[in-house]
Amino acid sequence: MSQRQIIQVFQEYQKSRMQFVQTVADMASRPQNIEILHSAGVLPMLRALMLDVVPTVQQTAALAVGRLADHSDDLAEAVVKENILPPLVGSLATHNRFYKKAASFVLRAVAKHSPELSTAVVACGGVDALVLCLDEFDPGVKEAAAWALGHIARHNPSMAQSVVDSGAVPLLVMCLREPEMALKRIAASTLSDICKHTPELTQTVVDTGAISHLAQMILNPDTKLKRQVFAALSQICKHSVSLAEMVIEAEIFPAAVACLKDPDEYVRKNVTTLMREVVKHTTELSQVIVNCGGMAAVIDYLGDCRGNLRLPGIMMLGYVAAHTERLAMAIILSRGVPQLARCLTEESEHHIRAATVWTIGQIGHHTSEHAKAVAATGLLPKLLQLYMDPNSSEDLQIKSKRSLKSILHKCTDLETLQPLLYDAPSNILKHVVLQFSKVLPNDLLARRMFVTSGGLAKLQEIKSEDDSVLQQYINNINSCFPEEIVRYYSPGYSDVLLEKQLLVNF
Repeated sequence: MSQRQIIQVFQEYQKSRMQFVQTVADMASRPQNIEILHSAGVLPMLRALMLDVVPTVQQTAALAVGRLADHSDDLAEAVVKENILPPLVGSLATHNRFYKKAASFVLRAVAKHSPELSTAVVACGGVDALVLCLDEFDPGVKEAAAWALGHIARHNPSMAQSVVDSGAVPLLVMCLREPEMALKRIAASTLSDICKHTPELTQTVVDTGAISHLAQMILNPDTKLKRQVFAALSQICKHSVSLAEMVIEAEIFPAAVACLKDPDEYVRKNVTTLMREVVKHTTELSQVIVNCGGMAAVIDYLGDCRGNLRLPGIMMLGYVAAHTERLAMAIILSRGVPQLARCLTEESEHHIRAATVWTIGQIGHHTSEHAKAVAATGLLPKLLQLYMDPNSSEDLQIKSKRSLKSILHKCTDLETLQPLLYDAPSNILKHVVLQFSKVLPNDLLARRMFVTSGGLAKLQEIKSEDDSVLQQYINNINSCFPEEIVRYYSPGYSDVLLEKQLLVNF
């Protein structure tokens, strides 16, 4: 056999290997093929081909493995059990950029599923290898490595700490300065995944100057980048007053407020989340957001969105209102209460309703003026309905009850309280009757209206124990009226009169 024929045999073998991995990689991109490929034992074959002498075969085999691992946690576990990761990580430093991108994809596909699988990536040196890739010249390699590190860091503080300890944070911050938009997005996302866990991890990110770089990008025209930037700033703010103050000092407001008009709904949501994380800490930080128009903008925003997009805005208003009665009144004057009432009517998800009733309670519990503003919107019967509805979640029932009671304790507008006399259970009714017992003794006009509107008659129909707190309140109210009027409106009084008349005639 000639040399040419021998070489041709090897060429055909190489061509066959190349054709095999390309075909498998293509098939692995379709979910319906995954289980069939796995059952056919493709992973051991791909492991061998990842050690092939031909770089193209290696990287295509890695791509196929990544697609398989990306499909499900079971297949990701199979990749780990097949011992594919150690040689993959070991060869990362010596291969070309195409292989590095494919290998980073494999590590990301494995790590994304669970903390346990992320631990397997960390245990085989995957994080250190990925950090080396962050220092590469090629932006595609950096992007793939940053993406994989983000999937590792997002699981828990321990995984995020392993990323920080490897020295990834300064390199990720440097990626924010690169011209490639995709790299900026992934770097911001990974920094967000690190910051979300603890103040200590966040401080590590902040110490590298990340806030100033993120702040410079809030008005970038790229929508996806703005999403990630505002998400990262939110994660930084949430941990402490000092971190929130550092974000404020970066002078992102009022420019960030302007982004509530952004066409992209997730940019708007992330901006609102950022403001929520700022205002929750102190009165002073809340005042900063109010002064730059953030509160009024969020109230308008609630009218332009639906579902979970509303949630951070609803909670933001609750945090603002909770600090002081002046801030709560600012929400009332900005027409925030009718907007919350609208949210309560339009939304069916219990967690959104629970957040809304909590915020309403934070607004209404300060003074009688606050309570009156809430009650005038017709929200008290709605809160009662949500509390009594057996289909309401436990959290929604608890928050509805708490908000209702806190508002009732301040409400002196008897006209808005009276409908509750007819529907409230005894544990709520006693708080309603208490307010009547406070106001009626000192207000002649209110007593007259209470009689003519049927309130006094309804009060006599309420059944309670003689020594109960509720009965004491009822007695206090009855003592404000002449005894014959109270008797007149008591149940069965007309029968007594009729019987007396019959006796007289007889």
